Amino acid sequence: MTTYSTAPIGGQKPGTSGLRKKTPVFMGPNYLENFVQATFDAIGGVSGKTLVLGGDGRYFGAEAAQVILKMAAANGAARVIVGQGAWLSTPAASNLIRARGADGGLILSASHNPGGPNEDFGVKYNMANGGPAPEAVTEAIYARTQEIAEYRKLEAPDVNLTAIGESHLDAMVVEVVDPVLAYADLMETLFDFKALRGLFHEGFTMRMDAMCAITGPYAVEIFENRLGAAPGTVVHETPLPDFGGMHPDPNPTWAHELMAELMGEGAPDFGAASDGDGDRNMILGPGCYVSPSDSLAVIAANAHLVPGYAGGLKGVARSMPTSAAVDRVAEALGIDCYETPTGWKFFGNLMDAGRVSLCGEESFGTGSDHVREKDGLWAVLMWLNIIAARGQGVAEILADHWARFGRNYYSRHDYEALPTDVATAMLDDLRDRLSGLLGRAVSGLVIAGADEFTYTDPVDGSVSARQGFRILFEGGSRVVLRLSGTGTEGATLRVYLERYVPGPEGLDEDPQAALDPIIVATEEIVGIRARTGRAGPDVIT
Repeated sequence: MTTYSTAPIGGQKPGTSGLRKKTPVFMGPNYLENFVQATFDAIGGVSGKTLVLGGDGRYFGAEAAQVILKMAAANGAARVIVGQGAWLSTPAASNLIRARGADGGLILSASHNPGGPNEDFGVKYNMANGGPAPEAVTEAIYARTQEIAEYRKLEAPDVNLTAIGESHLDAMVVEVVDPVLAYADLMETLFDFKALRGLFHEGFTMRMDAMCAITGPYAVEIFENRLGAAPGTVVHETPLPDFGGMHPDPNPTWAHELMAELMGEGAPDFGAASDGDGDRNMILGPGCYVSPSDSLAVIAANAHLVPGYAGGLKGVARSMPTSAAVDRVAEALGIDCYETPTGWKFFGNLMDAGRVSLCGEESFGTGSDHVREKDGLWAVLMWLNIIAARGQGVAEILADHWARFGRNYYSRHDYEALPTDVATAMLDDLRDRLSGLLGRAVSGLVIAGADEFTYTDPVDGSVSARQGFRILFEGGSRVVLRLSGTGTEGATLRVYLERYVPGPEGLDEDPQAALDPIIVATEEIVGIRARTGRAGPDVIT
């Protein structure tokens, strides 16, 4: 064991899901070591503890895993459970932490961000419940990075992470496990695999785009090996360090091959995609795209058809920018619906307290209390199980849902890599004008409320302020604006647009056309295009 002198490195503040920077930054002298040691120190050390370690296979992940193993050994950890090849999807890591009773885990991923020598890398710490570290812990980690003076690391050869089994780093046990097996087994306990095998046996067709990311091996094992889907159902199934040059974000912009196939002639019955670390999802039917907000609402309304949720839901939760579609389902079911800030860590307390079974956020994340992370393949299996139980396709299920609950037209417009000072000044100006917006008529819409969202956790009473701006219009429409915490370059402004139509008329419009009054009003109120010089958003989902 060697203790190395170091000094604080600026900017090591975790965002909504760990620390994300450009890969060359993480590869710089002491950068990774400082952050890992600060994490160990902030959680009270790792002496005698068991940790889980793995990631999405992106560039520098294998090397980072070796560094972390040697640091864990030098800091006295008893055991580290590692996915073979340093691979673990984020939901699989959460499951392993919970199933093995580990004290926590480190996940090497920048989620949906591109990977490669000059792209993005990330590290985040998950707690003993399997969920992302709460703000109190991430703040403690950041504070420690600002005062760190040394880190500890064992000088030893690299561990063989290709062979399943146990080895030692000094006194610490390194246990290499199959990264897929425990997760796939968990899915069999939640879903009706017999019915799903029957679905594929009867000729049901599907395309699953793994986007050259970590979901590939999981999807092949579950859909093709266990459920009997045709070979080739899963495409881009091999995880690559640079995701094959893809942007591994499952949305209509980046999963364009899948979109073209499902919107074209001879489309399969069902389409889905997942992201870099396997926690996001996109759902499609022939000629039909399901917004994440609608997906959450449909899953909530039909969860009773799935074996793992047949007893009913305890409650549901959604991030504040997510549409209110699931709120209407919760009201009909007579269960609680919680509104939280963006970031899966805010759902953990609610799930641990037994208040909610199902959670979702607008950024293509859906999950339940089977783990403490959002889970892309779980969401795909929920849809497949609902399709099998109802005997309907995606479009029919959506139409029935809107006929019953009305439709929340919804879209997210992203303005990426804005100059940080420009984006910050624009929202600071909006903050100063909020109180004067009430009652104002804008492009034919009347503003019924405007605020900056503050969340008080109903379980522990913690308060999270400045979580996004809400402008509410009469009739149930609204716009939400916030700066994303997942980017690594400049600032990403996310604009969430929502318009509620109760039906029965007006349920089959094009979403962008239906939202046009909200889009025009937002520009008049905020002046995004005028102040940034952008002709429009970079990504529309």
